Amino acid sequence: MHRAHLAAVLLAAGTTATYVGSMQVQPVTEPSQPSGSDPFEPDRPFEPNSLGPNPIGPKSSEPIFNVPPVIIATVAALVGVHLFRMFVLSDSQDEQFVLTFAFIPARYVSDGVMSGSFPGGFGADLWTFFTYGFLHADLLHIGLNLAWLIPFGAALARRFGAWRYVVFMLVTAAAGALAQLACAPGSEEPMIGASAAISGAMAGAMRFVFQAHGPLETWRDGPRNDEAYRVPALSLMGTFRDRRSLFFLAVWMGLNALFGLGAVSFGEQGQQIAWQAHIGGFVAGLLLFGAFDPVTAREELDTKPSG
Repeated sequence: MHRAHLAAVLLAAGTTATYVGSMQVQPVTEPSQPSGSDPFEPDRPFEPNSLGPNPIGPKSSEPIFNVPPVIIATVAALVGVHLFRMFVLSDSQDEQFVLTFAFIPARYVSDGVMSGSFPGGFGADLWTFFTYGFLHADLLHIGLNLAWLIPFGAALARRFGAWRYVVFMLVTAAAGALAQLACAPGSEEPMIGASAAISGAMAGAMRFVFQAHGPLETWRDGPRNDEAYRVPALSLMGTFRDRRSLFFLAVWMGLNALFGLGAVSFGEQGQQIAWQAHIGGFVAGLLLFGAFDPVTAREELDTKPSG
């Protein structure tokens, strides 16, 4: 099976430490949503003067690690599925479970011979684009993914709200599966793990966490301010002109290049890492962020990136 995560050891150790220490994937209460309102209805535009001379505001006694409920639910779902496999299913049942819900490119071969040999039928041809992200190889695999998910997913959930976050993660998971399918057509090896979706969350967070008065800056001065997660994001072109974003992107791409060249392996048997899925999820997150972002951007950010 593809295991997607020595990257978390290296990148989460550096980037996550910077994110948490100075403010991984990967999300502290969410902005309240008026009852009965559409969760996809755009929020109010960001008002530059709303931050005032002191964007942090008065110190509060909020817990440092106040994780949004949707992130707690995500963690519970991932851990719950893994515990179910560990303690409820037999080895043979677990094998069938993985074959039913993991993403297997061989399902989609044109001759139909291999595709008919996997359980789940036509339904699995559709749902495995998403369900593979809920499966993990072992406790180390899921632990590293959660370490990456919590900071980056939390930042995204605070900005998007619960439903946008959920749909965004599902879309980037599907993009990771499509990338794997394109790069390894006909492969019979199941791909599992949430890393493609988490990579998408990292890319999305990269669009706003480096901004002035954003999450990284406000965490240096005290407890989190909700407005820090509502600063206008960099445009796509602005992201590629921002030095900190470029450094983050270079480190992330460099690590995945090492996986692709076989310079780094994972696990006792040196299993392959699905780096193609990582890149697919990351690119989708970077490109699709604007379609999900409820915060109205300011035009000057296109020409004046921070950093």
